[in-house]
Amino acid sequence: MRVGDTGLVLEGGAMRGMFTAGVLDVFMESGLWFDNTVGISAGAVFGCNYKSHQIGRTVRYNKRFCQNRHYCSWWSWLTTGDLYGADFGYRRIPFELDKFDTVAYQADPMRFWVGATDLSDGRCVFHECVKGDEYDILWMRASASMPVVSRDVVIDGHHYLDGGVADAIPLDFMEEQGFKRNVVLLTQPAGFVKEPNSMLPIIRMKYKKSAPALVEAMETRHTRYNKTLEVIRSREAEGSVFCIRPPEALGVKSVVKDPDELERVYQVGRRTGESVLHPLMDFLGA
Repeated sequence: MRVGDTGLVLEGGAMRGMFTAGVLDVFMESGLWFDNTVGISAGAVFGCNYKSHQIGRTVRYNKRFCQNRHYCSWWSWLTTGDLYGADFGYRRIPFELDKFDTVAYQADPMRFWVGATDLSDGRCVFHECVKGDEYDILWMRASASMPVVSRDVVIDGHHYLDGGVADAIPLDFMEEQGFKRNVVLLTQPAGFVKEPNSMLPIIRMKYKKSAPALVEAMETRHTRYNKTLEVIRSREAEGSVFCIRPPEALGVKSVVKDPDELERVYQVGRRTGESVLHPLMDFLGA
């Protein structure tokens, strides 16, 4: 089933994204394809495998390389400036070690956008990834590059970092594209309330001169995030949003070295995807 009149919104959340991967794999196995999807951070770098029809790829390469210091480690951060190694994660894996299927990606009619935070003004810039090539993957990397532990990603002269800073759950973006109904895939459970970022003092020290707009966006991030959750609940009540959430807090860290832990979160996503499939089909009018 292809869904053309309803948008799909993918939240980020570092390795909480294994939950998203599990849900999306269930979608693929069930033949459910949204023609319009937006991903932020982990929702971008993992969600692209939905458009390329690569069931299991997200959890597979993360489990395979999670203990590799070139993929993610403090050694990588100290030696390259990126906690998640840019060359290994965004070149070697997709083009050599666990290939991203750009042919299938381009063949699928889904429009896939990713968002990254522009350091000059603190706003989220959205880019449609049409080809899944090196340029598009650079945008995905920008979307997932967390402040402090990542270098700025420079694209066409602009400096970008994690899209979740400016717009963690871009429901408003999809509504601006004209979608009156949307499916929102979150990585936090019902009742979650975001608190101010504990790293704000470090963020202020690092970026107060070079990117004051980023600092301001980080300072207000929790307030904007919680307001978005209020909007989502309101849209759910009126029937224009179908929200998929973990049944409880996933309890997974941003850096995971245990393949079994990644598999655990992935399986929570699979079980959740299977449990919501029928009511989701009802929402979609299938």
